[in-house]
Amino acid sequence: MAQEEQSRNRILIAEDDPVSRRVLQAFLAKWGFEVISATDGTEAAQVLESDDAPRLAILDWMMPGIEGPQLCRRIRQRTDRPYTYVLLLTARTQKEDVFRGLESGADDYLTKPFDSQELRARLHVGQRILDLQTHLIEARERLRFQATHDPLTNIWNHSVIVEAIHRESSRQEREGGSFGVIMIDLDHFKRVNDTYGHLAGDAVLRETAHRITNSVRPYDTVGRFGGEEFLIVAPSCDEEGMLALAERIRAAIGSTPFKTEAGPVHVTTSCGACLGGADVPLESQELIQKADEALYRAKRNGRNRSELANAPDLPQSNLPTRSHTTLKSSPR
Repeated sequence: MAQEEQSRNRILIAEDDPVSRRVLQAFLAKWGFEVISATDGTEAAQVLESDDAPRLAILDWMMPGIEGPQLCRRIRQRTDRPYTYVLLLTARTQKEDVFRGLESGADDYLTKPFDSQELRARLHVGQRILDLQTHLIEARERLRFQATHDPLTNIWNHSVIVEAIHRESSRQEREGGSFGVIMIDLDHFKRVNDTYGHLAGDAVLRETAHRITNSVRPYDTVGRFGGEEFLIVAPSCDEEGMLALAERIRAAIGSTPFKTEAGPVHVTTSCGACLGGADVPLESQELIQKADEALYRAKRNGRNRSELANAPDLPQSNLPTRSHTTLKSSPR
């Protein structure tokens, strides 16, 4: 909050006349602004194009190097930076000049000699506009987050994780590689809700998402598929690497009890993995279905294990032995 207030009160004044510059500095400092001064348009451009550029600027129309309207146009061309509210100071009073200054990208203008209270009022208007823009951007980002993330676990939601499979499938088909799709389901999760309550169940789901995220590689994508099911997209992965990742996640979830307000809860998980890519031309939904079938095979084979989608079709020697490891679940 303090940093936002400091940024809000930073202002650039670009004025080549030293007397006018000192007068402006005195007023602005008195009103609580942190003043950055430039003596010409070129110096002002360097300040406004820096990473920590002030959001407010008072530019003199006539300056050496770059004049005020030219600098306004230059600023407005940079759409990749936060908006700068620009007030032009000018001795020109003709209506055509005012139109020209505003059309160049200035937000407001003030004629010289200026009235200090009018200047202060116009700067307050600029601050309110910048505050409103900040709030609108924050609201947009919140809506974007809500549209793409699961509200309980804050990881990617169903639609985004499915789209990630489609995107990775297209990429690997172009590049000739492979990738993994891993479906994860908590074993006997209904018992958790029935025994400890739904609040404890929600806590388990949140911690599960956290443990999965901490277990995958930085470039893997993790999403909540629905209920107690999670989905992982693992780029540049072969069968052995995919199963190793699934086992690492399974161990992270099942090795340590979950802390909840209802007490510690021990949960295990089953994983189903399917390989996609150039050699496995399957659509996104087909990859999910194959991973889901492998997941249910893991359930039928005793839970708390990882299975590969095409495991029955492969010689046993080709499968890592860890894919058939089963850990005993603690009594519930």
